[in-house]
Amino acid sequence: MRVAGLLLAAGAGRRFGTPKALVSLNGELFADSAAALLKAAGCDPVVVVLGARAGEVRAKARLDGVRVVDNPDWETGMGSSLRTGLRAVGIVDAVVVLPVDTPGVTVAALRRVMALAEPKALARAVYDGVVGHPVLIGSDHFPGVVASAAGDQGARDYLRANTVRHVDCADVADGADVDRPEDLPGHPAAP
Repeated sequence: MRVAGLLLAAGAGRRFGTPKALVSLNGELFADSAAALLKAAGCDPVVVVLGARAGEVRAKARLDGVRVVDNPDWETGMGSSLRTGLRAVGIVDAVVVLPVDTPGVTVAALRRVMALAEPKALARAVYDGVVGHPVLIGSDHFPGVVASAAGDQGARDYLRANTVRHVDCADVADGADVDRPEDLPGHPAAP
C-alpha cells in the first residue's frame, strides 16, 4: 500500500500569535519536525500545505524531501487546505493527515493508524476516548472528502457520516493540539 503523508500547515495561528508552522520546539520548527515524522513513518510522498506567511515558512524551514504546495484560499480554513493537499498527493492508496500543531504525535501512532491503509479505509487516532490525529483517508473517499471539506471543519462532517475505525494511540503518543504558547510542552503554564 502506498500511503501519502499530508501535513496541514497553512493556518495563521491567530490564537498562538504566529503561524504554527513557524513555531519552534526544541530548536526545530513545527513544520520541519512534523514533515520529518511523516517521512520517518514511511509516508510517500509527503505533501506540506502552506498558506499564511508561506514565503517566510519556505525561507526558515528545511522541508527536505517533501512536496510543498500553497493553498491560495488558506484564510477560508482547514477545509481548503485538505482539498489542496488531497489534489496534490497523486495516485496513492491512502493518505494520513496531520495538522502541524500536534507535536506529541509519534511515528508509532502514525504507523498504528497507517497499518489500516487501503482505498476503502477511514481511521483516526483516539487518545483516552477523544478522537484526534492522525486521520487516515483511503483513496476511495477522496472525492467525498473534497466535496464536503469546508471552513475549519476539514473532514469532520465526512467522517461523522461514515464508518471510521478508531485506533487507540494514547499509549504511544499525545494527540493534543498546541493552540497557544502555554500549550507547548515545557511551558510554565502547560497542563
